[in-house]
Amino acid sequence: MTEQDPPASPATPAAAAPLGRLRSLLPDLTPWRSSRDFRRMWMAGLVTVFGSFLTFVALPVQLKELTGSALAVGAIGAVELVPLIVFGLWGGALADALDRRKLILWTEAGLGVLSGLLLLNTLLPHPLVWPLYVVAGLVSALTGLQRPALQSIVPRIVAHDQLPAAIALNTMRWQVGAIAGPSLAGVIIAFGGLEWAYALDIASYAISVLLTVGLAASPAAHDAEKPSLRGILDGARYAWNRKELLGTYAVDMAAMFFAFPNAVFPFLADDLDARWALGLMYAAGAIGSLAVSLTSGWVSRIHRHGRMVAGAALAWGAAMALAGWMDSIWLVLVMLALAGAADTVSGLFRSAMWDQTIPDELRGRLAGIELLSYSVGPQLGQVRAGGMAALTNVRASVWAGGLACVASVGLLALALPKLLSYDQRTDEHAVRMRERRARATEVAEAA
Repeated sequence: MTEQDPPASPATPAAAAPLGRLRSLLPDLTPWRSSRDFRRMWMAGLVTVFGSFLTFVALPVQLKELTGSALAVGAIGAVELVPLIVFGLWGGALADALDRRKLILWTEAGLGVLSGLLLLNTLLPHPLVWPLYVVAGLVSALTGLQRPALQSIVPRIVAHDQLPAAIALNTMRWQVGAIAGPSLAGVIIAFGGLEWAYALDIASYAISVLLTVGLAASPAAHDAEKPSLRGILDGARYAWNRKELLGTYAVDMAAMFFAFPNAVFPFLADDLDARWALGLMYAAGAIGSLAVSLTSGWVSRIHRHGRMVAGAALAWGAAMALAGWMDSIWLVLVMLALAGAADTVSGLFRSAMWDQTIPDELRGRLAGIELLSYSVGPQLGQVRAGGMAALTNVRASVWAGGLACVASVGLLALALPKLLSYDQRTDEHAVRMRERRARATEVAEAA
């Protein structure tokens, strides 16, 4: 090297540009660094999601062992659906009327107790079947009570402009659990038995409770309404009058109803002569979702959230249609992964619209309504997929559902122009929420 040669340095523009582009794709960790409560909630959620997937796998396995009936295993979904709907709506009203931290804490402890009941039943000389259904229904009820509080507390502990990044980090946490949790559950059940799966789930809830205890209090507003049916209806009316929000609910319901074919995956695997790939078919969507979350640094720079919601739902339907047409299992897996990626993009921007525009005093009730949109849709979608496969064939059920999704989402986008025109920089509700958060921050700093 001569004296005139500049020293090699990663700070030079030629080297810095690729590094800058790479960093812009990586997840934005700002919420993690800036909010202690967000860190605690994220870690508690990571521990819990692993434990929950242990029971998610163990419960149907145990029912299969005890009954040998596919109908008995499938009945779990029916037992869980109604409590999730009823208690999800009521949980939204409670989240607006009570301390959200306490609601999360007590429901988390209750879920741990229910896992304990599953363990006790498993340790009996002759485990009983009926407690499995009772506990499944109670778990669904407590989940419905907890979920609105979990979602509605995030805007209180994360800065307004950091909410998209926080949503992406929470989504990534769930996806890691969705991929690794069932795999871990299979190993534990095979080598340790069902009792170990339930015991580890109990331990995960104990750790989560300890982390949740350290959260700051999150009390309701002094003028908060008491939980009531009237309050729930007030939340529904608010959602109805916000056509861009209504559009997010409707698009998600349509996408899940028409293009959620998980129930027919075993039959699709047989049709493709690829039974060995059934597990990969279930995991492919989560893998695609995780890929989006790991490269989610761009999310905070997007402002037209409604267009992203609708566009991603169209991509979801198109990918499912292509999956139904493909004859190669590998191409089917690629399409399912792309569908999972599209679903995550839609979910990220749906959540950003909700969290950045819904007033704090209504956020719990709106989270309860949101719970309906993403829980009822998949349940009904599996019924649609199975029924259409019985009437036609499994491939037609998949590709026709994908095309119906594309058509329905397109019609909804045309019928609800406010969804496509939404811009979080100029939307009156988003601007009002930013101003409220800014004033609250000023008051807190002055105090």
